Amino acid sequence: MGIDLRHFRCFVAVAEELHFHRAAKRLGVAQPALSRTIKTMENELGVTLLERSNRRVELTHVGEIFLTGCRKCLEHSERIIEDMQRVQQGSIGTLRIGYTENAMNGQLPSLLKAFKGQTPDISLVLTHSVTSEQVSQLEDGSIDLGFATGNLAKTGFESIRIQSERFVCVVYDSHPFATRSSICLSELAEEPMVQGARAHWQHYYSRLEPLFRTAGFEPKIAQEGLTTTDIQRLVACGIGIAILTETVVDCLPSGLAVLPIEDVTDCLDTIAVWPAQQNTVAKDRFVSFLRQSLNPGTNFS
Repeated sequence: MGIDLRHFRCFVAVAEELHFHRAAKRLGVAQPALSRTIKTMENELGVTLLERSNRRVELTHVGEIFLTGCRKCLEHSERIIEDMQRVQQGSIGTLRIGYTENAMNGQLPSLLKAFKGQTPDISLVLTHSVTSEQVSQLEDGSIDLGFATGNLAKTGFESIRIQSERFVCVVYDSHPFATRSSICLSELAEEPMVQGARAHWQHYYSRLEPLFRTAGFEPKIAQEGLTTTDIQRLVACGIGIAILTETVVDCLPSGLAVLPIEDVTDCLDTIAVWPAQQNTVAKDRFVSFLRQSLNPGTNFS
């Protein structure tokens, strides 16, 4: 005979009731069958767990120790079952998320905070990566969902728009434009520019460069930076000006000014994107949260 959870439950009932009839009634079994189960278990283990007499049932010292272990084992098994049910429901698990700098400068922190407030037992593993890297990571399964720049017209992916930002011009404080309230894009034709490194910013510039061509010029690139912070610092050095998106206003270093661009109404989107066929309960729950949270008028503060 193998000892299993059924035996533990039987012993715990007898040990707590110290009465075979009451324990059998509690378990919904016949008293003779319960007595045989306990006796067979004692023989199997080679120990005496209960002292029996016509008047009373008492735990032996070994029985007291065994009772503590049985309770712990039953509690642990219940937690395992509860955890598996919570995994199935999407209230526990791990979600691997990639994000761009634009996403983290925008709505993403508030969204993640709100989601964690609702599902504290889903662990979020966050990885900074540019859009092209996120596409590869989504395809090979190293992340579950990405927050990427631009619209990805890629078969097999689904997406939700998270935010849409206007383009702005960032200049150093001694630049002639710094005192202006706005500019037109064509005024930048002769200006040296600082832009993101093309290998990392390709989705960003695939949206911006057609705007330059519409304005009739190709930008004069003076320097490239890897991150938004790099670009801002290079602009602050007086190396050139930059076209970024309006979330930079919230984290602008000193010595810089931000100008709206009058004749550019195009926006840069940040999207949540995921493979349509690679479903996990935690990811599906997060996607459902995003769909509900991004209704007009939602406040994430």
